[in-house]
Amino acid sequence: MKRAGILNRPLAGALAGLGHGHGVLVCDAGMPIPDGPDVVDLAFRAGVPSFAQVLEGLLDELVVEGATAATEVRDANPAAARLLADRFPELSLVPHERLKELSAGARLVVRTGEARPYANVLLRCGVFF
Repeated sequence: MKRAGILNRPLAGALAGLGHGHGVLVCDAGMPIPDGPDVVDLAFRAGVPSFAQVLEGLLDELVVEGATAATEVRDANPAAARLLADRFPELSLVPHERLKELSAGARLVVRTGEARPYANVLLRCGVFF
């Protein structure tokens, strides 16, 4: 049994299969999930687990070389906007419709229980060396 880190079996396995350049969409409960990517649905109840909790856990496990979020997050969800700006100083912002288009190319979607709007980010995996 794992001692620490992500204990959810499907999520841990999906993360282990990621490589350089693969996309991981971390999304709120309302984000439409495209056909194609593997999906690990962590949503339990509205707000549980939160976007922040899931993102922090993923960032402890992944090397991320880039991130993209919706421009709308700045006005609609200032807490998520601050979290993303703190974690990704070079965050790319695109219109929400464009983020939905880009998410179709993700390798993995991790759905949270977040119930605040625009708490979504598309991560681009990097390498540790």
